[in-house]
Amino acid sequence: MATSIEHEDSYEQEETAEEPKAPKIRETPEDIKLEAIGNTVAFHPNQDILAAGDIDGDIYLRNFDRRGKRIAIGMRFFSFPTWKQHAGTQISELTKRRRMAWVAAVRRKNITFSNIPRHMLVCSRHFHKGKPAYEMLECDPDWVPSLHLGHTEVKPTDPGRFNRSTKRRQALKGSNAAPAPLDLAGLKSELDEGEPPDDASHMVKASPKYNTEEQQDCSFCSCSHAEIKRLLEENRKLKEELSQKKMDEDFLKDDDVKVTYYTGLPCFAVLMGVLTQLLPCLPQTGRKLSPFQMLLLTLMRLRLNLPIQHIAYLFSVDRNTVSTTFRDTIETMFTLLKPLVHWPERHCLQATMPNQFVEAFGGRVAVIVDCFEINIGGASNQTCSHYTNKHTLKYLIGITPRGAIAFISHGWEGPVSDEHVTENSGLLNKLLPGDLVLADRGFDGLMCAEVKTPASGHSQLDAKDVEEMRQIAHLRVHVEKLIGCVRTKYIILNGTVPVSMVLPCQGEDMTFLDKIVTVCCALTNMCPSVAMKPQTMT
Repeated sequence: MATSIEHEDSYEQEETAEEPKAPKIRETPEDIKLEAIGNTVAFHPNQDILAAGDIDGDIYLRNFDRRGKRIAIGMRFFSFPTWKQHAGTQISELTKRRRMAWVAAVRRKNITFSNIPRHMLVCSRHFHKGKPAYEMLECDPDWVPSLHLGHTEVKPTDPGRFNRSTKRRQALKGSNAAPAPLDLAGLKSELDEGEPPDDASHMVKASPKYNTEEQQDCSFCSCSHAEIKRLLEENRKLKEELSQKKMDEDFLKDDDVKVTYYTGLPCFAVLMGVLTQLLPCLPQTGRKLSPFQMLLLTLMRLRLNLPIQHIAYLFSVDRNTVSTTFRDTIETMFTLLKPLVHWPERHCLQATMPNQFVEAFGGRVAVIVDCFEINIGGASNQTCSHYTNKHTLKYLIGITPRGAIAFISHGWEGPVSDEHVTENSGLLNKLLPGDLVLADRGFDGLMCAEVKTPASGHSQLDAKDVEEMRQIAHLRVHVEKLIGCVRTKYIILNGTVPVSMVLPCQGEDMTFLDKIVTVCCALTNMCPSVAMKPQTMT
């Protein structure tokens, strides 16, 4: 019986030995978590140690056994702190002190303040918590490495003091959040004993040691507050400087002299009035330029005739944006401001006629006319002027006795007479029978209107004609002043315009330069007249 049992047992053992063993699944090692972006991975040549480094210069070591379990090494490596010279005075001094303290603590001949090799690192064994403290927390014992340095010149710091001060600060914050009730009984007993009711007598006097520790603990807070205050002030000044350099409303606000220089308009209020009129019709520029910047860019181009590239630098945009914005804004300004160049009714002219014109011509003067030319660059010979021998376009301008621009024609090719421009510009359609037109030589009689021009120098004049010629010449000075004002105020008319501006606009019988001239005349009418002084008006 025993034998059979032994046989069965042996059979079961043989059967068990023949069964295949199940494969063992290895545990996945835990992830290596870095505090910054990793940039280096390396393996130890002799041991199963993996090293990973981040962009801050810190190195993390991991050791795993054959089963994938982590073997605690307890060691990390940290780079020397940098000196942040451009982060403000407080930060610069603090980081400089810390770097000097690290160099002094390590005491290596090949490590100096200004020369620290990148491969020189400090391991975690030299810190109480296994890593350096935050750079602004100077009172932390791990602000500088102090353990196992191999010399006795730097004594190990005491973390107990820092921990105690931290607990006191936390307790102080808790007491401030929930203040203790006032001890009225104790206060009454003190008053009964005859002590003076001075607030200082009820204050708890801390020990000198406690005060010293608190002062040291609060040095970081005071340093931080001072640095924050300095940074806020610096930020305010930088924003103010940026607003002065940025081409926006703040650049011209409260400075009418600057408004006149850059736009030709008399004040900031007039500029904003023009913007309000144009705002609904200005095209969108994809938020590259605000509506105010679009208007300012256009006015600066008209006023100062600045190159396209220069304006692009001022507004921090590309050339194509400047060109497109200028053209689109001029189109809008022409459409909305053209009515400002208005031919007044006869009764309005007579009601506002200055005394000089009434005394000389009895209030019959309707308009003073003259022509001016604008130079064109790279144009054909068809636009060459007889007077200047340059490629030009001629414009007829008419102003009222009051000094407002009432008429501006389209541009005419250079070799054309003033009489031809006058007859074909549309001026005759605005004159009424009995109107008197003051003009320069070269303007003959106009239909249904009398033309007063200075007599030729070769004819013999009597005293009456001499006096009349003198009056005409004196009053015509007003139109010359206004023409000079328009071309001086908006220098683009006084320079040489590109030939692209004199090409006809698509679907229109006028050029882009015609629109520019009309806009400049409309803007001039928004300014005080230089033709007539206030004391000479009725």
